[in-house]
Amino acid sequence: MATSPSFLLWWWWWFLFREAADEPENWSAELRVADRRRGRERRAKESEPFPPPSFAAETGKAKGHLLWRKREREREREFNAFLSDLPPLSIPGAPWLATIMSVIVAQALHIFGFQSRVANNICFFDEQIIVYPAGNTCVKYHIEQKWQKFIPGSEKSQGMLALAISPNRRYLAISETLQDKPTITVYELSSVPCKKRKILNTFDFPVQEFISMGFSPDSKYLVAQTGPPESNLAYWMWEKQRTMAIIKVDVQNNPLYQVSFNPQDNTQVCVTGNGIFKLFRYTEGTLKQTNFLRGEPQNYLSHAWLSEEKVIVGTDTGKLYLFDSGDLRWETSIEHREPISEEVKEEQPQESKESLVQFPATSSPEYSSEKVYETESQQQKSLPRVSAIAAYSKGFACAAGPGIVLLFEKSDDKEVYRESREIRIPQDECSNDPNQSDKQEVVCIAFSPAEETLLISTNKNQVYFLSMSSAEITKGETAHFEYLNHPIHSSSITGLDTCIRKPLVATCSLDKSVRIWNYETNSLDLYKEYQEEAYALALHPSGLYVLVGFADKLRLMNLLIDDIRAFKDFTVRGCRGCAFSTGGHLFAAINGNVIHIYSTTSFDNVINLKGHNGKVRSVVWSMDDYKLVSCGTDGAVYEWNLQNGKRESECVLKSCSYSGVAISPDSKVIFAVGSDHSIKEICDSSILREVPTFDVVYTCIVVAHSGRMVFTGTSTGTIRSMKYPLPVHKEFNEYQAHAGPVTKMSITADDQFLLTSAEDGCIFIWKVYDKEGRGLKRERDVPYSDEVLITKTDMEEKTQIMVELKTRVEELKMENEYQLRLKDMNYNEKIKELTEKFVQEMESLKTKNQVLKTEKEKQEAQHQEQLTELIEKQSREVQDLESGNNQKLLLEYEKYQELQMKSQRMQEEYEKQLHEMEENKSQAMEELTEYYEAKLLEKTTMLEEAQDDARQQLREFEETKKQIEEDEDREIQDIKIKYERRLRDERESNLRLKGETGIMRKKFNSLQKEIEERCSDIEGMKLEQQKLQGIIKALEKDILGLKREIQERDETIQDKEKRIYDLKKKNQELEKFKFVLDYKIKELKKQIEPRENDIKAMKEQIQEMEGELERFHKQNTRLELNIAELRLKLKATDREMHKEMQKERDMEALVKRFKTDLHDCVGLIQEPKKLKESIRDIYEKYVQKADMVEIVGVETDLHLEYTRQREHLERNLATLKKKLIKEGEIHRTDYVRIMQENVSLIKEINELRRELKVTRTQVHDLQSALGLLRKRKKQAVQTTAPSPDHEGPAILRLNPEEETERIIEMQRLEIKHLREGQERALALRPASGGKLPMLDRKKKSAIPLE
Repeated sequence: MATSPSFLLWWWWWFLFREAADEPENWSAELRVADRRRGRERRAKESEPFPPPSFAAETGKAKGHLLWRKREREREREFNAFLSDLPPLSIPGAPWLATIMSVIVAQALHIFGFQSRVANNICFFDEQIIVYPAGNTCVKYHIEQKWQKFIPGSEKSQGMLALAISPNRRYLAISETLQDKPTITVYELSSVPCKKRKILNTFDFPVQEFISMGFSPDSKYLVAQTGPPESNLAYWMWEKQRTMAIIKVDVQNNPLYQVSFNPQDNTQVCVTGNGIFKLFRYTEGTLKQTNFLRGEPQNYLSHAWLSEEKVIVGTDTGKLYLFDSGDLRWETSIEHREPISEEVKEEQPQESKESLVQFPATSSPEYSSEKVYETESQQQKSLPRVSAIAAYSKGFACAAGPGIVLLFEKSDDKEVYRESREIRIPQDECSNDPNQSDKQEVVCIAFSPAEETLLISTNKNQVYFLSMSSAEITKGETAHFEYLNHPIHSSSITGLDTCIRKPLVATCSLDKSVRIWNYETNSLDLYKEYQEEAYALALHPSGLYVLVGFADKLRLMNLLIDDIRAFKDFTVRGCRGCAFSTGGHLFAAINGNVIHIYSTTSFDNVINLKGHNGKVRSVVWSMDDYKLVSCGTDGAVYEWNLQNGKRESECVLKSCSYSGVAISPDSKVIFAVGSDHSIKEICDSSILREVPTFDVVYTCIVVAHSGRMVFTGTSTGTIRSMKYPLPVHKEFNEYQAHAGPVTKMSITADDQFLLTSAEDGCIFIWKVYDKEGRGLKRERDVPYSDEVLITKTDMEEKTQIMVELKTRVEELKMENEYQLRLKDMNYNEKIKELTEKFVQEMESLKTKNQVLKTEKEKQEAQHQEQLTELIEKQSREVQDLESGNNQKLLLEYEKYQELQMKSQRMQEEYEKQLHEMEENKSQAMEELTEYYEAKLLEKTTMLEEAQDDARQQLREFEETKKQIEEDEDREIQDIKIKYERRLRDERESNLRLKGETGIMRKKFNSLQKEIEERCSDIEGMKLEQQKLQGIIKALEKDILGLKREIQERDETIQDKEKRIYDLKKKNQELEKFKFVLDYKIKELKKQIEPRENDIKAMKEQIQEMEGELERFHKQNTRLELNIAELRLKLKATDREMHKEMQKERDMEALVKRFKTDLHDCVGLIQEPKKLKESIRDIYEKYVQKADMVEIVGVETDLHLEYTRQREHLERNLATLKKKLIKEGEIHRTDYVRIMQENVSLIKEINELRRELKVTRTQVHDLQSALGLLRKRKKQAVQTTAPSPDHEGPAILRLNPEEETERIIEMQRLEIKHLREGQERALALRPASGGKLPMLDRKKKSAIPLE
């Protein structure tokens, strides 16, 4: 069980307190009395601070845990009371005790987070407890009881890189980087708390970081792999910190991924990387490579040991390789798996693109900040990456692409594994994208020690588990993982806030989600995903509303029972900070350098606070909501009066970019932190003092509601707690927490809990202890509220659903009963039918059995006869072999006797040399003893002065003696080894010569057979060559015919070009007709009546033009048909060319296969039977089936001829395309000119229309004037002859005008027809058709309508 920092501090203080009590002159009488009283009370209770190991076992796991927690709380209360009763310290000789009493203690209670970038990030301590990294700490988590204990990271750590747990589950190794220096720390997991056993931080080889580690099977050795460019593999005896061996794994700076020990051998190590799969063995103080890869190198991502000699390896292309003793034995490839349920997408309503789930509930996949929308090309079948592999007793589990894990089990064939199970990460139907699980790559797979639980982690910081017992029950179906605890943030957390009335914490992140956590139950209550990233968040004091800032808007949302529903949007773009007032009636929102104040009840913009020159980073409300404090990147800290919107105080320091601000409970002092490595205490627009941060940047700051505690977050991820007034010296507690800069901090209203978040996506919940005992305590009669919001429609829907479900259940009961009855009837009938069938089959089987017995007897007699014949043959062969072998044995025995004689001679010589050496040695010894005895007799008088020299000489003598003896022993052993090797070499050479003579005979016979077979093959190849030459000649004839056709097509194209030229001339004639029409229109202005004859002539001309247009249309259709025929012929020629190319490829492939088969036959030269069988197979495969193959190979001359013809055709096509482009440009210029002329004609026609209107008005005036004259002349009776004279011309004038309008319209239609015909003719030309201008649009824009 992990100890709390409060108890450690208590014991430390108590030890110092007892030591200092031995010096009574340094203590006051009051302190000694308190010490004795509290000591007696403490000794009367249990002296053991932590529960014994058997405590939980005796009382049960859950009960023991609760009792221990209760006992811990009692000790904390007693300790707080003890500290509160102590008098103020005035000890002159112990200033360090005052610092201990002043420090505020924070204890980590729970962590919501995970670090997927750490290698081997899930380890099982036992069947129920796992170890995983979160922030800059390792968490021990109980799967069933849901408690957490922590192993904090080292001081000044820059983050964890890899984990490794020993096979005996006793030690945990953590790879870290401390101040740019790699370090490996080994913890003892069995101790409570976990102790640091060893720290490896001094290395005699270059290293930047350790990317992977592994313990040996006996947990005595540790192997670690460094990253590129060093790529060193280090082998330690870690308990003694002794480096056993170092080797450079790779020279080309390829990435390395994993290193591991053989589970049954301390000396064998496996390393995998990009193009690297190497097995090393530790021998004679070095690591030596024992395998060498064959074939193309792969990107080996992961591996696992299946047995002492077998290793399974996965690649980034979805392939699995099984290596046995370094040699490839089996391989398979994993196919791309499509997502199962796409119907969920269709059934999902398209209106709501947001997702929400209430917890605890069914599992749902995690979310990321990646864009969900992908093109169809990206969703096509991609190769799955085998990014993780784990072995278990039945086989192994491996990742098979995003969101999929496959289980493989041993098949009947021992060296082959078959896929037995597919397990998927479940799809979240409420998610923004149900296929979000398909984008999670499995990073680590771990089995529990008893293999009852399977855990996986993904690259989106999610952890899933699966019970293997449930997977076995539902075999044959796709199983689904479940969340280990809750879905957590997968990206940087940008907002965090708490409320007063509920134990809730709200967070938002760059993974586009908003989550509501409960810090009392340590659970996730709600979460919802959005389309945009959330940048800021604030929780209403009531805990019923939440304010979230997105890129385009600011949303105020209700926290319903199972939903987070928006009900008001504010037009605040890119809101990077927001905060509710203490009373909750107002809220502030940051928009760049402006702070907007809104009312929570009326949603009105109460006031806008402007004054910052840079972006505002943080705002905080005073306790009475009359003031607001803000800080920004411009180095300004402003205090705003919200009644008039003016600044009450300001403090500007342009050299500092502020990141966080806080205010004291009495609203008199402001605390600000920024980039200048200090905390500023500001009062009345002036900086009272600056407290240094000691080479760390503070990112945020929080002040407790009691005003006595201050907490800061740093850029390195640590949390610091200190008391107020702020200490000048280094008097604070620093806790290793996050693996990135701290982004947000918040303290609860009762000062009991501190909540922190960072860029690593983790949320820490801290329990705060004020050792002065005067902290704000929550009263028991004010519990947290349990009220939740729910809409009326939701309630009605749920009640309706309940009623429908009840009725459905009743209907299903009735249906099930009816179906059961029907099934009983059907089963009874089937049983009767089956009994009758079985009776009939039994009778037929009896008759068959009798027949088989008679056949058996006959076959037994035949087999006995065959056996006797075979036994006789065998006896004869055995006799022949024995006679031959006896002769061989005699020869070998003679050779053996000769060698034995040689060895005896060598031994005699060796013994003589030994005797001589011993005699020389004895003589030398005697001479030396005599010499030294003479010296001793001569120098007895000077013995006292030269005692030291004599001792040294004696030592030297002994050393030389030892060296001589050792040298002699070594020489004797070397001679022995040499002669033994010679004997072995001679024996092996004799055996080799015998085998080689037999092999040479067999080779000679086989080569003769091969020569005969090759001669027959050569004859067959010559026949096939003749056939191919005939085919080549036929193809050359076809090519000549195609050339002729191409020439004919060129001639037809020239004819078409001539026709097009004629059409151009006709267009010019039409232009002349337009000029004639202009002249006639001018004449119509002067003389309208005599134009009837001209109009008739024009009509006849129009009819002739229509006939010409019809001819043009026919010619165009003929041209289209000719072009289509040409295209078909070109396609046919292309097909024939492709067929010939395919035949050539087939022949090349056949020759390659024949070469490979021949190479394999050569490898079987020493095995004549297999060689004979392989040659027969080749003969059956290539010679007998040669008639089936139409074309075996094509010579290089044919290929050259084909390329030459193809280049000639491509040149012709290029010239034709150039001609078409030039003609298209010429036609384009003509059409532009025609259009300009048409525009001028249309303008003149419009002017003529205007003139016609003017003439009509004049005619009308004349008619009115004539009417007046008639009335005057009625008085005088006259003849009625003049009236027709006046009316006739008017009637004659009206009819020609209408006819002229009709003629103009007909002319327009004819021009349109002509243009359309020309466009169709040009559209047949692919080179220029796409570049011609669209005439219809220009006509519409140019022709003004009346």
